[in-house]
Amino acid sequence: MWSVYVRKIVLIALVAAICAAMSCATQQPLSYHTDGDASTPQMNDNPEEFRPIDDLNLLSETDFTTLQHSALPYYNVRVKKSKFCDGTVVAYTGYIDIEARHLFFYFFESRNKPEQDDVIFWTNGGPGGSSSFGLFMELGPCAVKDATSTVFNPYSWNSKADVFFIDQPVGVGFSYAGYGESVSTTPEAAKDIAAFVSIFFERFSKFKGKPFHMAGESYGGRYIPVFASAVYDNNAKLVAAGLPPINLTSVIIGNGATDSGLVMISYYEMQCKPVSIPPIQDISTCVRMKQAIPRCQKMVQESCYDRFESFGCKAAELFCTEEFDSTFPPNLNPFDITKECEPEDNGVCYSVVRDIEAYLSRPDVRATLGVDRAIPANFSAINFEVNAAFWAAQDQWFQNQLYIAELLERGVKALIFAGVNDIACSWVANDKMTRSIEWSGQAEFVAQPLREWEVAGAAAGVTRSAGPLTFATVYGAGHMVPLDKPREAQEMVNRWMAGVPL
Repeated sequence: MWSVYVRKIVLIALVAAICAAMSCATQQPLSYHTDGDASTPQMNDNPEEFRPIDDLNLLSETDFTTLQHSALPYYNVRVKKSKFCDGTVVAYTGYIDIEARHLFFYFFESRNKPEQDDVIFWTNGGPGGSSSFGLFMELGPCAVKDATSTVFNPYSWNSKADVFFIDQPVGVGFSYAGYGESVSTTPEAAKDIAAFVSIFFERFSKFKGKPFHMAGESYGGRYIPVFASAVYDNNAKLVAAGLPPINLTSVIIGNGATDSGLVMISYYEMQCKPVSIPPIQDISTCVRMKQAIPRCQKMVQESCYDRFESFGCKAAELFCTEEFDSTFPPNLNPFDITKECEPEDNGVCYSVVRDIEAYLSRPDVRATLGVDRAIPANFSAINFEVNAAFWAAQDQWFQNQLYIAELLERGVKALIFAGVNDIACSWVANDKMTRSIEWSGQAEFVAQPLREWEVAGAAAGVTRSAGPLTFATVYGAGHMVPLDKPREAQEMVNRWMAGVPL
């Protein structure tokens, strides 16, 4: 399974965390200045020297504007605007500077009512995957057509929302760091996420107080529950500092690796039972896999979950991987088991990744985005060193439904969805995960039968819902639902933001 994770296409969204300096009692004005050299962040030693900026329209299309707040002295936001990708709305790109760490983001206003519509934060995982996957392959305003051009995406999620994409952690995509800085765990990354979110909403009043949804897929099933919890917990610090809290409304997770133990064991059902397509393994292999389930569960529970013991957890990972992942047919696409991997796929089964990398290596594209000169000339969609660092830290071994449960109890909604043809983070695993969440509405949720939901009169998948928690599948989709079923994905998210049941 972990070989599949390393190949996983992932997207990212925003980054930063509320720093301890937010203990001040009164609100201080944010300030800005323009910097003609986008590759060199300018530190604002005296915020009084710079005037506040109240409107995104005042941002430059050629130079970065640097945003700062005296309550967050170690954080800068460098941002510029353009018509990149969408063409019908303004795009904003830039960096969150956390001392020696610099995280790149894309932000697109809603095509509908940007002053009123909700805000979506999007990240995928990998870990180590750039947000360019989601932006140019799935839910972004445009899709890469070839190495030199893009096409308009009518099913973009910014049809009725303002949407963020981010390259995180440092070292991924256009993000970078100096002095050996790095991030190798989700809790560490969450600190920077929460800080950036607070700076952004405080800085731009047109978005302040709007419903905020934190979304992601794949390893985003690990990221999003932790990131959202950090944002929620740091609201207390914002209030104490005299700043308004973030209106965290929901988490949205697609084909997430939320519980790695369940993801691993679901390989048996996805390969040996007709839960998506007819069985793809021979009988003897399926018998062996089924026999291994109790031992795998016991090892993971005792060494990874009940108490974390590094050597024991690694032994569990090796045993379960050998039993459930090593037998997967090498010609099949683990992100969509109805297909084979495409040629020239960069190890992720989709050849368009090569075009995305070539497109984001172009000097004119980089100039439009304001990419720092510290970034290598050849863009890499996946940083396997970052991926290896997270695995070395064994970051994946956590039952993140514990975070989801706490968010639900605090009124933060959760939408968990999954394409039925994905084995890497299957709908089977995510269905079991949602039913395992221990919260006050668990009994009601588990008692609900799965029912079909429709788009334009046609069955789109099945769903189960109770109170703030909803689970949904999408027929005909794999790991990247917005890629395979863009209309259904857009409709699902638009209904979710509008409070309309699937």
